[in-house]
Formats: sequence, C-alpha cells, structure tokens
Amino acid sequence: MTTFVDRAVIYAKAGDGGNGVASIHREKFKPLGGPDGGNGGRGGSVILRVDANASSLLHLHRAPHQRAKNGAPGKGGNRSGADADDIIIPVPDGTVVTGQDGEVLADLLGDGAQLVVAQGGRGGLGNAALASTKRKAPGFALLGEDGQEAEVVVELKMLADVGLVGFPSAGKSSLVSVLSEAKPKIADYPFTTLVPQLGVVSAGGTNFTVADVPGLIPGASQGKGLGLEFLRHIERCAVLVHVVDCATLEPGRDPASDIDALENELKEYGGLANKPRIIALNKVDIPEAEDLAELVVKDLEKFGYPILKVSVVTHAGLDQLAFTMAKFVEEWRATQEALHEEAPRIVIRPKAVDDQDFTVVVEGDAYRVRGARPTRWVKQTDFANEEAVGYLADRLARLGVEEELERLGATPGATVIIGEEDNAVVFDWRPSIYAGDGPAAGPRGTDIRFME
Repeated sequence: MTTFVDRAVIYAKAGDGGNGVASIHREKFKPLGGPDGGNGGRGGSVILRVDANASSLLHLHRAPHQRAKNGAPGKGGNRSGADADDIIIPVPDGTVVTGQDGEVLADLLGDGAQLVVAQGGRGGLGNAALASTKRKAPGFALLGEDGQEAEVVVELKMLADVGLVGFPSAGKSSLVSVLSEAKPKIADYPFTTLVPQLGVVSAGGTNFTVADVPGLIPGASQGKGLGLEFLRHIERCAVLVHVVDCATLEPGRDPASDIDALENELKEYGGLANKPRIIALNKVDIPEAEDLAELVVKDLEKFGYPILKVSVVTHAGLDQLAFTMAKFVEEWRATQEALHEEAPRIVIRPKAVDDQDFTVVVEGDAYRVRGARPTRWVKQTDFANEEAVGYLADRLARLGVEEELERLGATPGATVIIGEEDNAVVFDWRPSIYAGDGPAAGPRGTDIRFME
C-alpha cells in the first residue's frame, strides 16, 4: 500500500457567502420598527498550512476534492448568519504550490506558513446595513458572493542539505544508515529505495540532513526508472554526492562513465548545474574495488570535484566525507543568510483613492463593462427585486459607468454587458435621470424607474 506521496492535484471550492435578509422589526404598537435584516455569514476558505507532523501528501492523494461549507443566511432581529469553518489542510515543510499553467503560487517554508487556495465568499448585506437617511427601509438585501474555485498542483520538495545520487545499489542507503540513525531498507537488488529517505548527520558541530534519493539510471530525465519522480527532492540541497559503486560487475560500467551518465541526467532535469558536487568511491573494502578506485582517481579529476574513497563496512573515509559535506553546507548557509540580509524591501503601493476600477469596451453594437466592483455588484443583486436592481443602477452611476457609456457614444436602449463572457449580465441601458436614493424610491421591493 502506498504510504508516501509527494505530488497531488487538488480541486478546491470555497464556500459561498450567505445571503443577507430583508426584514422589518415588528412589535406591538410600533408599526414603523425599521429594518432589522442581518448580514449573511462568510463562506469557508480552503487553506494549505505547513504542519511539522506532516510528512507526505498521501491525504491529498486520497481526497483531492476539498469543498468548504457555505455561510449561513442572515436573519431578522439584526442577527447575522454564522461564518463557515475554513478547511485547513496540513502539508509538509517545503511544499510548493503551482497553478495549472505552471506558475508558482507559493513556496511554503516554515511551520505555520500557509496559502489560501480558494477564498470564501463574503456574506451579503442585510437591509439593516443598507439603510441610509434617504433609504430608510430598504425592501431588499444583497446576495452572498460565490466562493472561489481553484485547481492547483501540490508538490513536496524535501528540505535536505545533502543529496546522495547514484545508480541503483550503489550503496546510498547504506551510507545514510551509517552516517545517521536512519534505518532505510537495504538489499542487494536494484530499486530497494522506493521513497526518499532522510537522515540527520553531525560533523564538527554542524548538523545537517542527508537525503537518499532513489537510484538514477540513464534516461531518468525522460521518465525511466524512479529518478525523475524524486529529483525534485534534491533541488534545495546545498551539495550533491555522487555515490559510485566501484565493485559493480555490470558490463560497460566504470566510475567515470557512471558519473558522466548521472551528470547528463541532472543537466537534462535542469536547475542543478550550479550545485557543488562530491564524488564518493564506495565499497573500497573489496580489494578489486579498491584497486579500481586507485586507477580512476586521475580520470575523475577532470570533473573538478572532491574525490573520497569510502566503505560502509570498514567505515573508511566516512569521517572525512561527513566533514566535507559539513563544509559545503556551512558555506551554503552563510550564502543564504547574506541573500536574506540583502533582500530588497517589499513596498506595497495601494490603489489611488479615485481609481475607478472598471473599463468599458465596445464590442460591435454592445458595450462590455469589466471590473472587480461592477462584476461583484451584479452577482450580489437579486434581479427579481426592482428596488435591488435600482440600487445596482445607483451604484454603477456613482462609480462613473454611465458617464463612460455616454462618452463612448452609447444611446438609450444600447446593449450593455457586465462581467466576463462565461457569466455575464446583459440588459438594455436606460440612462438614470436621478438616483434611486431620493424620489425614485417607491414601495418596498419596487422602483418607479421600472414602472410603466
């Protein structure tokens, strides 16, 4: 049974906001009690949050569809609807979230780091919140906003300092078990390691983590073997260690050709060219392997990497290997600290107060109004209520939409579209002579601008 999953695609649907309610306070001997409709509750959001106890994305693999609940509608007596609970999804440290287009949305590092994948919709205002000195008893309320929908890719990239790469059965798992207290599965057949293994190593006062990545083979960057599936786990490493099997009996294999093949796969994968390397010639406890290691040292110097001869059986060279790893890790950490100190300050520039936040585009004989506020206002409007539609017209007029329509040559009866193509509202434009806050207001739920 699968117990380790490092990639999942999730489909998140946030909860819709609850509708506001239109209500009038009713009490004996108080016929004009005034509006008392409460606001709708906020819909629940879908949130990814780093949890120190999470080690896999298995739970997302098993339940990729995450749907939050809707907010409760408002009630009379100035009672607001309850907000829906957010869905908090625990993910491991080092989780990267990308959109379907490959854009990185968040790199979640550190316990408690989070990303709101889908934002819950805001609740609609009740008529008590919509009352004003001119509209004392609104006969309508606003509808709740729709919750966001999103489809994202969640990938785990382990936060290891050192990555061990090499052909299957090169001895990577054995190295991790000897250098640390980790107990990975070890056997004499290929692909013993099916998931990345982490071990903590201490050398010279430096503590660092070592990742045993499943064996690479030629063609791994094109999907052969298991290498490509797990290469993402060494992207954050400070140094890579080529673990070379000097005792292999496979024909056509030798340390130099093994490293050439692995370097080619790392190059094809991309993003790993600037990482330091260490070459560990393993299994030198075997006489033939030790002789081969002695012979190939000169040939391997062309790579320009430190070369160490090690044995997990006799522990020969392991201390030197650990201290060499620690040296590279310390240098990398110092570089990262310097980068953080030199990071530019983030300057937040809010939009201007008079920013209209809308555009009007001529599309043939029609005029399309785009913008966050007009689109949101349309979704909040109950079109079965004339007074609510009149309120929408007032809001659009105050925003300046009618002035822009006139400037572009729109005439009474012109087709006006508000919103995007897949979810738009189409109506015939009738210019407002006066705003509905004043004499346009009629009986509750009506607006004289809609009367014959």
